[in-house]
Amino acid sequence: MNKKQKKVLYRIIVSTVLLITLQILLHFVELPVIVQFVLYMVPYIVIGGDILKKAFHGITHKQIFDECFLMTVATIGAIVLGLVTSGEEGGFLEGVAVMLFYQIGELFQSVAVGKSRKNITDLMDIRPDYANVYDENGELIQVDPDEIEIGTIIVVKAGEKIPIDGIVREGSASLDTSALTGESLPVPKEAGDEVISGCVNLTGLLKIETTREFGESTVSKILDMVENSSMKKSKSENFISKFARYYTPIVCYLALALAVLPPVILLILGNAPMWGTWVIRALTFLVISCPCALVISIPLSFFGGIGAASSNGILVKGSNYLEALSETGIIAFDKTGTLTKGSFEVAMIMPEGGTSDKDLVKYATLAEKYSDHPIALSIKKYAADNGNISESEILEDENIPGKGVRVKTFSNEIYAGNAALIESIGLVPNSNVDYPGTVIHVANNGKYIGRILISDVVKLTSAQAIKDLKASGIRRLVMLTGDREESASHIANELGLTEYRSGLLPGDKVDEVEKLISEKKPKEKLAFVGDGINDAPVLSRADIGIAMGAMGSDAAIESADVVLMDDDPARIALAMRISRKCLRIVHQNIVFAIGIKVACLILGALGIANMWMAIFADVGVMILAVLNAVRCLKIPKNR
Repeated sequence: MNKKQKKVLYRIIVSTVLLITLQILLHFVELPVIVQFVLYMVPYIVIGGDILKKAFHGITHKQIFDECFLMTVATIGAIVLGLVTSGEEGGFLEGVAVMLFYQIGELFQSVAVGKSRKNITDLMDIRPDYANVYDENGELIQVDPDEIEIGTIIVVKAGEKIPIDGIVREGSASLDTSALTGESLPVPKEAGDEVISGCVNLTGLLKIETTREFGESTVSKILDMVENSSMKKSKSENFISKFARYYTPIVCYLALALAVLPPVILLILGNAPMWGTWVIRALTFLVISCPCALVISIPLSFFGGIGAASSNGILVKGSNYLEALSETGIIAFDKTGTLTKGSFEVAMIMPEGGTSDKDLVKYATLAEKYSDHPIALSIKKYAADNGNISESEILEDENIPGKGVRVKTFSNEIYAGNAALIESIGLVPNSNVDYPGTVIHVANNGKYIGRILISDVVKLTSAQAIKDLKASGIRRLVMLTGDREESASHIANELGLTEYRSGLLPGDKVDEVEKLISEKKPKEKLAFVGDGINDAPVLSRADIGIAMGAMGSDAAIESADVVLMDDDPARIALAMRISRKCLRIVHQNIVFAIGIKVACLILGALGIANMWMAIFADVGVMILAVLNAVRCLKIPKNR
């Protein structure tokens, strides 16, 4: 509990002790009504002083109709009626008890909101307080991250947060990225690797060259997204806001009518007006009518849902987008960087003529030793990862434009490139490869020794992501890519997508999304998932734009409504489960709270419900609704 909550708790305890002591005293000693009134005012002021102040503040600022006004009118009315009728109608105990239980409900709600905020406040802990830089004397000093310019070398020690995005220039370490991605396993980083702000350095010392200013870094953008998420309200929240705006003054006027009209009618008919009875009913009506359960629990449900998503590396920019996720029926995907890793990797080693896998990779690595082409880099990385690097000295290195490379060592002459290169030296390459990608053919000393397939590899979680989305009821899963038909067809079949479109330019993707939107069912939403600059227009056009946050472009992240911080497409199904659970809870609370309120209001108007039932209808319903709303914090299991 925070200080404010503890203060309220102390007041509840003190007023409860005073109220119980007073009840015991009155059980044994009969005191005059005026004395009872004075004694009851002590616990009443202790527990309700702040509510009275808020009600008075609302009246003076012409914002009368809120729950503080309702509680104030109802409790003071009960106490005054008890004073006037010497306890025969209304009562001091009921007035104090209503205020006491109302404050208990408010405290419970405050603690629940605090719990729902925890996931987001934990995320806020990624905000760095300082950056370590060297001054002109070579001393390490701490400065405000806002003062750091692009290209500055910053030092991050073990246990410190990375304050600004950059590239590691010296050192190696393991990073805790859980606050950003929800991934608990440390991520190793070394010289040449990109790092993003908000991660925690667990081991080692890193010297990082900044690539962005602090205001444009990942951590700043994430915090801005989360802080602004509450500004974009869902349809359910907007409904409750409008409902409360009209509901509260209506019930106040109904309560006034209930207190005045029946006695006047009875008086006209020549009967006893029974003012006390009808005033008590009106006061009970007011207590019952307090809309706390709806006003508190609905936003709390969405806040809890956004917090649950944030703790799993899913940033939802508003509760309206969280609500829209539950209505999604069509999802369109970009391919490269979204369903695939977006980088070249060795996919297949295919030696021939008795050559081993190891020798084929060794000769290919020698051939590509001085090349910076992405394909060459992928071969050299594969060799390094598998401990298969040759230290042979290269005597000649020739680049053959449009075909490949030739290198010569003391004992080998190696050719590596496309089929045309191999044919140009009088050999016959084996081009029979079913898997899409780029084939590097290798020859050594006039002999064809095999080929290596380089391709954009499918992410490990993509197939499971598609499977989970189908299980969750998504009826169309479409891939939109600028890649060739052969590659697109292979990826679509491998992942189990329902359909695909290939050879698309950025404008073509927008056109395809427009077609898909025109084919939607009523109230159905279309989501697009992408990562590149060219995906920004489509992300903006779709009902819900979902961007990859780790390797995705700034334009894509800015245009998107939901950001996956670890680039894992499997998180989409989780986001939808969170959304649907949140909406179920919201609808349960709306039906439950309104149903109980209407029933108790009718009973109160008929005189069947007393002040104690009114307390349950107000505080009890609020507590039950808040308890239900807190369930949004629990991550739903896959089903």
